[in-house]
Order: sequence, then C-alpha cells, then structure tokens
Amino acid sequence: MSLQPISVLKAGADEEKAENARMSSFVGAIAIGDLVKTTLGPKGMDKVLLGMDPTQVDSLRVTNDGATILKSIGVDNPAAKVLVDISKVQDAEVGDGTTSVTVFACELLREAEQLISQHIHPQTIISGWRKAVDVARAALTDVAQDHSADTARFREDLLNIARTTISSKILTQHKDHFSNLAVNAVLRVRKTSILDAIQIIKKLGSSMSDSYLDEGFLLDKMPGVHQPKRVENARILIANTSMDADKIKIFGSRVRVDSTAKVAQLEAAEREKMKDKVDMILKHDINVFINRQLIYNYPEQLFADAGTMAIEHADFEGVERLALVTGGEIVSTFGNPEKVKLGKCDLIEQVMIGEDKLMRFSGVALGEACTVVLRGATQQILDEAERSLHDALCVLSQTVKEPRTVFGGGCSEMLMANAVSQLASKTAGKESMAMESFAKALRQLPTIIADNAGYDSAELVSSLRAAHTEGKQTSGLDMELGEVGDMAQLGITESYLVKRQILLSAAEAAEMILRVDDIIRAAPRQRR
Repeated sequence: MSLQPISVLKAGADEEKAENARMSSFVGAIAIGDLVKTTLGPKGMDKVLLGMDPTQVDSLRVTNDGATILKSIGVDNPAAKVLVDISKVQDAEVGDGTTSVTVFACELLREAEQLISQHIHPQTIISGWRKAVDVARAALTDVAQDHSADTARFREDLLNIARTTISSKILTQHKDHFSNLAVNAVLRVRKTSILDAIQIIKKLGSSMSDSYLDEGFLLDKMPGVHQPKRVENARILIANTSMDADKIKIFGSRVRVDSTAKVAQLEAAEREKMKDKVDMILKHDINVFINRQLIYNYPEQLFADAGTMAIEHADFEGVERLALVTGGEIVSTFGNPEKVKLGKCDLIEQVMIGEDKLMRFSGVALGEACTVVLRGATQQILDEAERSLHDALCVLSQTVKEPRTVFGGGCSEMLMANAVSQLASKTAGKESMAMESFAKALRQLPTIIADNAGYDSAELVSSLRAAHTEGKQTSGLDMELGEVGDMAQLGITESYLVKRQILLSAAEAAEMILRVDDIIRAAPRQRR
C-alpha cells in the first residue's frame, strides 16, 4: 500500500522542490539575462518600454540602460527578481555596469545548470566559484593603474572612462563633447564630492551637440508680475509654506452670512492675514523669496510693492538643490528672522534657452555648482541622454574617490578568465570544473559584445585569448574595426571600482540563487 504525501502547507500554497526549484531559478535568471544582453557594448541595441497608456508621452521610453529596463518590467520569478535587484544595486553603488552585472550572473547560472546536469553538487560549484572570485579580483587589482598624482594624465583617464561609458549609450555620436562636459562638471565638485551640485536641465529643440555646461544654477521658473527681473547681491529666503494657509479648508464646510458686506469683511480679514505673513517674510531683510508652494495674486502684489523678487511653485528637488548651492535653509515658519540662514548669490538674471526663459543664479555660495543644459529633438532622446550622462557622472565621481583604472573592451574579463583557468589547471577534483565554468562565463562578456556588433565572436575571442596567453595584457576588442586591438593606445579605459563591483555582485547573486533547493509560494489572500 502506497502512502499519500502529507501536505503541511495551507490550501492554495505551492511548493517546488529540488530539481524543479533549481530549474525554475535557472530559467528565470537566464531569461532576464537574454532580455538585456543585446544592449551590451558600444554596438548594443535599445529597448522600447511602453506603459499602461501608450497615448501618454511619459509612458514611452527608449533606452539601453540595464537598470531602467529591469526596473520597468514586472517579474514574478524569484531568481529574476534577484537579478533585477543586483542591477539596481549596481546602479546605486557605481552608476554603470548594470547590464554587465546581470549578464555575467546569467552566464554563471547557465554554466551551473550544465554542471548540475553532470551531477556535481551545488556546494562544490560554490566552493570553486569562491576561489575563482578571489583569484579574479587579485588579477584585476594587479593590473589596475593609478595616475591621480599626475593631474594631466588623470584628466585623460577620466576622459577615457567617460568616452567608454558614453560609447554604449545614445550619446555615442557626440562622445567627445559629452565626455568633456561630464569631466569638467565632476572636476568642479571634486573637493566636496557632492554630485547634487551638478544639475541637469532638459530643453527640447536644437541638437544634442548644442548641449552645454553653465556655471551656477538654473531655475526653470519666472518671477511674478511687476517684480524685478534682475537682482544683484541677492539675499534669498527659500521656503516651503502655504501662502493661503488661513483659508477654510475643511471639506464641505459652509459659512452663513447675513449680507454680502459680511463676505467682503471675511475677504478683508483673509487679505489682512496674508499681508501679516508677507510682512513677517520681509522682516528677514531679503530681496528674493522662493517658495515651494503657490504664492497667489495678492501676496505677489505685496512682494512687487516691496521691490522683492518672488518665485512660486519651484519643484521640491529644485528648492533642495537651490538651498544646497546658495548655502541657505528651507524655512516653513517666519517668527524668528535671526535664526534663519539665508541663501546668497552675486546675481540673479533671466536667460533664454530656445524659447523658454529661466532664472540663472550666478556666484552662488557653493562655487563648484553647475548646470548641464541638454538639448535634443524629442523628449525620449532627452530622457535617455540624461540617463546616459548621469551614468557617466556617477562613474567619474567614483573614480575621483577611487582613482584606479583598468582597460575595457573585454581586456579585464580575459585577464581574470586566464587567471581563473590557471588556478583550475592546478586544482584537483570537481572544483576545477566549477572554476573553468567561471572562466567561461567571464569570456562570454567579450563574446556578447562582439555578437552585438555583428562580428564573428568565435574568431575574435579566440584571437583575444591567444593574445593574452602570449602576455599581451592590454589586448581587447576594437569594436570600430572588428579586430583585436591595444586598449592602451585606443584609450578604452574603465573604472576599477565598476569592474570589481560587477565581479563581486554577480558572483554573490549567482551563488545565492544556486543554493536554493525549495521554492514555497504563500497561499493567495482570499477576497471577502
């Protein structure tokens, strides 16, 4: 007599065990890797992301940024979610390499799937991988170069890193222009390392090559009617306050009056309260008032009478950045003028970008503050240009802190793969198979880069491997000519920090997924 298996789970709960659980993880992770791997490298393709309502402009995005793609798609598979998370972490930590880290983790799991089919235990694979990671990291650290002592050479390194980062993005046609822009912006904030001091403004029109770096801060707002359009030696009060705070706002409230004269009295009382608030604000000895919320007509008129520039409805990020760069504080109450820290700048004036008027704050307290003005033909181009530039700025700011650099174009991956292969050849037992699989996964990155460019990847990668075996440690893939080239001469440089993060994050994520032997799904919540 055969006994029926006893289920301890709630009705509706689901469980996948052993081989089924592993297969589910492998399938999910490999599907995510295959989704983004065509975007890898300088000749990678883009993806169109459509929202729920395709008629709205915001719902359409064209991008090849791995983190943006993976954040936008809804995934249900647990292993796929892990890869989405490592992509987000890579984006938050170093800004670039979001596609590489996902693809590398995917390739590791693809190799693990084959090893498990040969009845090699997951713990054996993990043990081999851990040793491979240590060797790969040591090999990467050995070839890393630091030129921070030589200012001219370090700037050239930064330019090369910016070019390499931008070459896989939409800005690749103007990579020299945008590399200079990004490096100049990052070197301005080098002392404080405050990346928020670099503002990016997007304005439709003209072409991408007309984008430029403007010193100071630009606010996409205008002062009120009859107020000064230009202020020298500005004393700025930055506020987040409601100028109509004294209106009755209780939903459905009703005020009964005997006559229309009483209505006039109510309005007069309200105007008086508004005037009192404006008087309290003006006691701070200011000539510019910038509010996060609306100011309304009557207070605007009072500010105009006092000769004070008042700007309303500045978006919160704009207000926060303005407070940072002018050295002021965001204020909500105005009873203690002596305790309030005002923002200061030398000049506020109107500037034109295309057909739009903006306010430029020059000579701000945080002297390194600057604004990148992006121009482009469509909103999608501007959004993708902003994402690309943001990646470059993040990588450059990290490189300023950790100045070591390594060569790109598959050079670093091949170096690490060779080091791991050498360790595998000296290791006895099944762990050596795991190490060889790790090296194979590393070699897949230059293979995918060559495939995406339409070149013969088998020919190129075998030539690259041969060059490294001969001791040519600066050899990599030249994607312009489709051949093996010298990365030192071509100036294809990447940040050591980005490469190290890709190696460690992908290996940790793949290891975590590989350790899973049971997936338990909770029972769905019953609707009443």
